[in-house]
Amino acid sequence: MFRRVASDSEFQWYGLWVSVGWALVALVIYLSLSFNPPSILEFTFADKLKHMFAYGVLMGWFGQLYSARKSQLIWALAFCLLGVTMEFAQGWGGHRFFDVVDMVANSIGVLLGWWLSNKWLAGSLLRVDHALSLRLR
Repeated sequence: MFRRVASDSEFQWYGLWVSVGWALVALVIYLSLSFNPPSILEFTFADKLKHMFAYGVLMGWFGQLYSARKSQLIWALAFCLLGVTMEFAQGWGGHRFFDVVDMVANSIGVLLGWWLSNKWLAGSLLRVDHALSLRLR
């Protein structure tokens, strides 16, 4: 079903890419829990698109770093769980709202990111890694 993209040993800048990935996770958590997150898009259901995009980026990024099917499944479940957790935290925080539809949007984003990291974007981070390595030699 999914083709193998790369293993972590094939990345020259693996530590950098993992650090960027964790920074993206921290950014999503921050934006999920902040009192007044930036508002880039404003139209009906724009919030749901932002949720899908954020979780799609997370899964797409880590899906490229960890290409084994089992690893990707674990990351997908972890990001879906993160999305659910963030919604509960928003509800408990008092300044944001709990929304089951946001959980669904997060999960759809994870699925899209997973699919993209194995299809259209397959190997793109590895190609950037190799190009960067060649440039800096």
